[in-house]
Amino acid sequence: MKNTVMTFKEAKNKGEKLTMLTAYDYSTAKFIDEAGINSILVGDSLGNVMLGYEDTVSVTMEDMIHHGAAVARGAKNALVVIDMPFMSYQTSVYDAMVNAGRLMKEGRANAVKLEGGIEVCPQIKAITDAGIPVCAHLGMTPQSINAFGGFKVQCKTEEAAKKLIEDAKAVEEAGAFAVVLECVPAKLAEIITKTVNIPTIGIGAGNGCDGQVLVYQDMLGMFSDFTPKFVKKFATVGEVMKEAFAEYIKEVSDGTFPGKEHEYKIDEEVLKKVIE
Repeated sequence: MKNTVMTFKEAKNKGEKLTMLTAYDYSTAKFIDEAGINSILVGDSLGNVMLGYEDTVSVTMEDMIHHGAAVARGAKNALVVIDMPFMSYQTSVYDAMVNAGRLMKEGRANAVKLEGGIEVCPQIKAITDAGIPVCAHLGMTPQSINAFGGFKVQCKTEEAAKKLIEDAKAVEEAGAFAVVLECVPAKLAEIITKTVNIPTIGIGAGNGCDGQVLVYQDMLGMFSDFTPKFVKKFATVGEVMKEAFAEYIKEVSDGTFPGKEHEYKIDEEVLKKVIE
């Protein structure tokens, strides 16, 4: 059955945990969807894991639409959420609505996600008023990496912690159906989870959130440039891939691949006429 924003609301009310993973292509989205995930996030983290950027700042609307549409074609049951990239919503409410609309129409999203709290609530309200579901994102917001001075745990001071709680309440009031909490102290995330009526999706925010999200390359051991503390490797697919690539190179080099079982046949009489 197709997951929707109502699935998220019902899960929160029932105390059931929500599951979310990233995906950026059709084949991976199919695997994740068939496993029974609640939601697939087409994150602007594709800048890091798919395009090789050092951060997410360089990711464009065209990047998100291209990858988002591919994921949407592979996800039949998961709620597909697509990130709004840097400067696609910060400039004005109008720009935010136009770009959110593009992600829905061209990217085939079921919802969009944007970073920020009180300062982006006008955008959240306008987008949701237009009938587009919005997932908020608070804490360590990667698009603000230059302002933060790096990937760091956020909201460890009294002032910052209070601001995070205020932001969570504000995005809920503005109409967000869920909020991602990234790299914030677990106890603070638990307080926020109990304070707001919308689901909290944690990533480096402890087990007290209503759900969890991870970048799939991280949890499969496929991305080694940087591994955050909060990542658990559920499999070492990266190592399996490298072994398979090496074996392929070896078999091609020594002539054992392709074998007879991989060949197509032609009638000998036809062949004789060809070479005559």
